[in-house]
Amino acid sequence: MRNLNNEIISQTQPIYKAKIPMVFFFRFGSVSSSKSQLMNSLINEKHDTFFHRNCQCSSRTRVLMDGVVEIAWFCPSGKNTDKFTECVAFCNLHGDAGDHEKQLQILTEMSSVNVVLLPQLQKNDRSMAKLQELYKGSKPLICLFTEDGSAVTVLKKKYRIGLKDRNQSEISDELRRAIKDCLSESSSTFRLEDVSKHSDIRVDEEDDDVCMRGREAAQQMMSLLEKKDLTEIKESFLPHQGKLWHQWSQKNKELHQAQGNELETDISRKQKEMKNTREMQHKTDISEFIKFFIKEINSDTGHKMFFIKWFGILLYEYTSADLFVLHHKYYETWSTVLKLKEKYEPEELTLKQTELERISQDLQAAAFGLEHIMREIGQIYESCSYVKKNKKDLQVHFSSLPSLAAELMISGFPLELMDGDAAHVAVIWISAVLDQLVQKLGDQRVFVLSVLGIQSSGKSTMLNAMFGLQFAVSAGRCTRGAFMQLLRVSDEMKPQMNFDYILVVDTEGLHALELAGRSTSHHDNELATFVVGIANLTLINIFGENPSEMKEILQIVVQAFMRMKKVRLNPSCVFVHQNISDVTAGERNMEGRRRLQQKLDEMTKIVAKDEVFDAKCFSDVIRFDVQNDVKYFAHLWEGSPPMAPPNPNYCDNIQELKKIILSHASKSYGMMVRHLKDCIKDLWEAIKNERFVFSFRNSLEISAYRKLETKYSKWSWSLRSAIMETESKLHNKIKNEAVHEVEETDLQRELKKTSEEVEKSMSEFFEKDKDKDILFQWKTSFETKIKELQENIVKETKRKLNGILDTHRTHHENTLRENNKILALKLKDKANNAETLKKTTEAKRTDHENTLYEKSKELALKLKANDEETLKKEFDLSWAQTVDEIISERPPINDIDIMRDVIKILSDIYEGHLPADHIKEDINIFTEVVA
Repeated sequence: MRNLNNEIISQTQPIYKAKIPMVFFFRFGSVSSSKSQLMNSLINEKHDTFFHRNCQCSSRTRVLMDGVVEIAWFCPSGKNTDKFTECVAFCNLHGDAGDHEKQLQILTEMSSVNVVLLPQLQKNDRSMAKLQELYKGSKPLICLFTEDGSAVTVLKKKYRIGLKDRNQSEISDELRRAIKDCLSESSSTFRLEDVSKHSDIRVDEEDDDVCMRGREAAQQMMSLLEKKDLTEIKESFLPHQGKLWHQWSQKNKELHQAQGNELETDISRKQKEMKNTREMQHKTDISEFIKFFIKEINSDTGHKMFFIKWFGILLYEYTSADLFVLHHKYYETWSTVLKLKEKYEPEELTLKQTELERISQDLQAAAFGLEHIMREIGQIYESCSYVKKNKKDLQVHFSSLPSLAAELMISGFPLELMDGDAAHVAVIWISAVLDQLVQKLGDQRVFVLSVLGIQSSGKSTMLNAMFGLQFAVSAGRCTRGAFMQLLRVSDEMKPQMNFDYILVVDTEGLHALELAGRSTSHHDNELATFVVGIANLTLINIFGENPSEMKEILQIVVQAFMRMKKVRLNPSCVFVHQNISDVTAGERNMEGRRRLQQKLDEMTKIVAKDEVFDAKCFSDVIRFDVQNDVKYFAHLWEGSPPMAPPNPNYCDNIQELKKIILSHASKSYGMMVRHLKDCIKDLWEAIKNERFVFSFRNSLEISAYRKLETKYSKWSWSLRSAIMETESKLHNKIKNEAVHEVEETDLQRELKKTSEEVEKSMSEFFEKDKDKDILFQWKTSFETKIKELQENIVKETKRKLNGILDTHRTHHENTLRENNKILALKLKDKANNAETLKKTTEAKRTDHENTLYEKSKELALKLKANDEETLKKEFDLSWAQTVDEIISERPPINDIDIMRDVIKILSDIYEGHLPADHIKEDINIFTEVVA
């Protein structure tokens, strides 16, 4: 169809809802030309849309079709070769319209154009009255006369075309032009859904009470979504599978992929965060939407099945228009991004890439189906199971939820095995559901068949055609992850098989465009390893003859299996090449098989060498027979869609593949359901523990990266050893007090020669190594790593050396202060001694004065009678004796020199090793202390 800008766009909607013009074909009487065959030539000349009298296996008499109305639609492709420019419905009434008045009345009223085939009618013919009524009406009428050979004539929207003895192609062209002219002037539209509202038509589903109750319940549930933005529905109504579940999943992976240097406290912290997340999840309220769903699927089986089918139909109607708009926006923006890349307009390109990412997120948010509702129930169960307590707003005990999911699986509904949005397997939920399967069916044997392939390579279509399933096949991706569906082996097939059920596992397309830049490669590798690992047989689906993209993913799968030595796996695979134009070219196909085998064996040898694993060819790891396990498929469509019919050769290929699968299955005993549960759990645990291999596209990348890491270790050691040598030299200088400050420029100067040698070695490695094309993607990041390493070791060495200098200074200053305290104490002692001496001297002076006084008295009395000269002589003699005694008793008095005393004390403390500048420094400090 065309939009307002006259651009051709595609649109998807339920056909019974589409309002389009309808062309009604019928006949009166018996005619020589086939009406159905004529209609086929209008719709598709190469395919019999309607069964007619000239078809193979047709009979002369009509047995079942009399009065039946068939409908087919022409859908244009937007090309100039389209027979009609708009979608048109064609209704075909089988038999004589005169005998089926109700069908004739209803459809002539609802049609946009009526086309009638007429024999040579008589005036009194019973059909003439109806024909005249149509001729007089305002609605366009085209009359095709089987007994008239005239060309087209037109009068007041009434066309007359003769069919007798005329070229079929010429008739088809005239009729097509007439119909197009009539449609261009008609504004009336037809909707298939409206036919059921006609009073004369009975609809079987309306007569079934259980069916109608299921529909009413589905409508009631859908009413809860009214006026809600599609991109916000999951966040509002399905909160348990949102941010909290994604956070828990991420922490769970981090816990299993703990680094070797992580402390026990880090692990304990993550476990606590996971526990808190689960508790928060458990406290989250259950929406009324989910409560209603749980109540309905907890009812009797008949009502439950009708409810779920009606809910699926109504939900598709509700979401399809918005999803179409989002997909259209995405591809328009993506086209703009590609053009901007060619023009190299970085600023505008960044804006458009941001917009593209936002639309991609909206697409994921808008994806809403039964699988998301079951995922929500699974997370409700897991949160309750973790805290071992029922939720207050859950109307049933949480332990009954897995039983409901198991019943849906038994009824043929798929169950999510891996949540593609969170990239995680809800092991607790899946295990509980499988336990309930064992309770309800017994511990049956199942053969697990999985399919793996690039996005839009026809995986789901192939499974649906082979087993009559209903996996989603819409263009583009809505749901991510892996889904499993249970198929019971029929009674007639059981004697040939060693198991009771086939478990079909369908997966999302790998290398999805919408998820580019979101660790797509890592997620694809995990998904591929998981679905190949749990399956007894995996169909590797390849679009075309070149398996290069799948080969890369298979390399990762093989390497992952080699690393998971504790998980006992025995997988096998069949390669299916879709869309091969010539599937009978035996020699070319054999050459293709030989090349495929050679490539798979080569990459297995490389991987086995890296992992020290005993495997010489691909089939040593994954069972594969190149002669029998490669299948070439024809195109699905015979021509160009949308009007191309299915290719019969594709159907034949499906049957041949089915035989190959059954041949594999007949030689296998599958596994018990409880063993499947253990296999899922063990394999997922092993995948979570593997954090290295999934980050690469193929084994060559892993080998090249390991080689690069070895080189990086040598480069980094060169830099580290050089800086260690520099550090040692500077450390000695610091001890000898030859360096007082370390600068980064000094260290970089010392490291310059080694740095240049490392840069040269890196440049030669990336330019000359045999894997240089693979290594180039890491060149910039490793150059940055080396640069950052050099900066970090320089900063760290500067920090360490300056730390040593600071420690040395602090130690020296502390020593000085301690010694100065000693100096101060000694000087204080000297001062105290002087004071004591002074006091002693003063005391002795008083004593001496008293002594002299007493002696003078004695001498005066004794020499009282003598003359003055004799007195003076005796006194001088006595004075001299007394002075001699006093002088002999006191210590000698030296000149006081404080600086001399200080230097002597400091010299005594440092034992003569103190430099002159430090003596001055100490004296200054002493001066401060004294002050």
